[in-house]
Amino acid sequence: MTPRHSIGAAFRRLSARIGVSHPRPAPSPDPHGSAMNSPIHTRLEAFAQQKRVHANSLIVSVFGDMVVPRGSRIWLGSLIRLLEPLGLSERLVRTTVFRLAKAGWLRTEACGRRSDYLLTEQGQRRFDEASRHIYATAAPSWDHRWRLILDIGRRPPKEREALRRALFWQGFGALDGECFVHPSADLAAVLDALRGDGLGALIADLMPLLATDFLPDGTASSAGLVARAWNLDALAAAYTQFVATYRPVLAALDGHPPHAPTDAEAFFMRLLLIHDYRRLLLRDPELPDVLLPAGWPGQAARALCRTLYRRFAPLSERHLDACFRLADGRCPPLDPAFGRRFI
Repeated sequence: MTPRHSIGAAFRRLSARIGVSHPRPAPSPDPHGSAMNSPIHTRLEAFAQQKRVHANSLIVSVFGDMVVPRGSRIWLGSLIRLLEPLGLSERLVRTTVFRLAKAGWLRTEACGRRSDYLLTEQGQRRFDEASRHIYATAAPSWDHRWRLILDIGRRPPKEREALRRALFWQGFGALDGECFVHPSADLAAVLDALRGDGLGALIADLMPLLATDFLPDGTASSAGLVARAWNLDALAAAYTQFVATYRPVLAALDGHPPHAPTDAEAFFMRLLLIHDYRRLLLRDPELPDVLLPAGWPGQAARALCRTLYRRFAPLSERHLDACFRLADGRCPPLDPAFGRRFI
């Protein structure tokens, strides 16, 4: 986490860039839904009022959602200008991008005195995999087989924790500390991901298995296994909060009169929407619907994100047409595959 600028200055800068008035003392309610009181303004103000921001996570969201469809590269100066209205200083953006490059996600390519940052092969692979989850329109189906990874090695606690965390981020639940379960993971891809995370030396002590869902009377159920392996209560609460945050935004867009966001508003709202949703998916094992509790809020969150994303996309892309630049001054075209997101 990185300290932010003062709350007032950050919000005034953001407001000036997107055409929203900065806050006044005790504003009176506007029954007609002015920009000052719109849910879009409320969400942007809430972001500006954060004392700290995870710049690394936010810039990852920018690359995955906006840079990848335009060739997976961007001039650093353009990235700085795109994010400056959100209160991210030039120094903060430069430092964060440098760290992402050091971690193997990005590399630089010089063009005269300027440099583009572009995804490495490893970074592109990670973003491609994440995109398949983020922009899917439905939860995966289930073949009623469980994917198991047994850890049969004797390893120190630090190594065991590194393995547990790596499998957690791939959606696996844990039964004690030596058996990890998931209903639909690609086991070969999981092992490849462990190698990419620098844990390839552990694979010799891992036993991947497929287990058929055979449940005779009187034995434990799949629901019981889910309850044991994953804590879904906290995730359900987070999805419920996501819906509570963004449902008023959709209501404003569909209101009478409707709120018509500017191109810049649409850009920032799309960024925060997908950033918030992506962070939820990082914690979500993406269980098939048949294994989830009735009324699972993740389904409503996915549908809401899809609707808002497709509403904001055209205006936000127009903003990127105006502001997105490579080191040679060109604005790269949008990949036609972008239109297949959330379809």
